[in-house]
Amino acid sequence: MDAIQLDRIDRKILATLAEDGRISNAALAQKIGLSPGPCWQRVRRLEQVGVIEGYRAILNPAAMGASEVVLIEVILERHDDEIVETFGRAMQQMPEVLEVHLTTGEYDYLIKVAVDGTRGYEEFLRTRLYRVPGIRHSRSSFVLRSLKNAQAFVAPLP
Repeated sequence: MDAIQLDRIDRKILATLAEDGRISNAALAQKIGLSPGPCWQRVRRLEQVGVIEGYRAILNPAAMGASEVVLIEVILERHDDEIVETFGRAMQQMPEVLEVHLTTGEYDYLIKVAVDGTRGYEEFLRTRLYRVPGIRHSRSSFVLRSLKNAQAFVAPLP
């Protein structure tokens, strides 16, 4: 996808929506200094061209019993289509898996999971991750504290 040209008003809209996706159009328009009609048209345009991909609730894993976040680096045995597709499908089906990123460097994938403590993590490894065919090696790190957890990218204003 080619980058879309965004002006200062578009960036203000995006920053505000990234902070509060439930803001009403009237409140958004007032906050950025537009009337509601043009504000709504800009938001619709940003949705239609794919700058805004969607809206969702951000859930707190700890409040739902998954108190630990673990980052797992994974190396696959091979990189043929079958192994890569099997791995991708397996990751999509695991509710503990929050994010999966194909990366460069020593490891093939970086996976972010939410589990219920070390016991929950051990169970995740034994009953889920290590049963996925094609994994050669993994390395894990528990997140001690998140300093920034952005759910949306908003380019800085020029």
